[in-house]
Amino acid sequence: MDNSGDPGFGDEQFDPEAVLWVRGVDYLTGWRGAMQAAAELGAALTAVGVDIEGATFRAGTTADGSGVVRVELSTATAREVAMLARVAAAQWRNAG
Repeated sequence: MDNSGDPGFGDEQFDPEAVLWVRGVDYLTGWRGAMQAAAELGAALTAVGVDIEGATFRAGTTADGSGVVRVELSTATAREVAMLARVAAAQWRNAG
């Protein structure tokens, strides 16, 4: 759960909760799951033709050890992903 590579780690916004480890919490399992989910998301976006060059998929964990994926996309890529999600949602509604 070390977010030392995150932007803002050393500034006034420093959150000590972001770097504390709690004894007995399995952060590694959550982080591994987040790593796999980040890779799956990147692969899925690439498979549907989204250019993810410059995108960042960062795995991490929450205080309870749950995995999280933080995604940074360019504005254009975010709009493309939003459009694809709307198209997929419309197709699912029409299929049902």
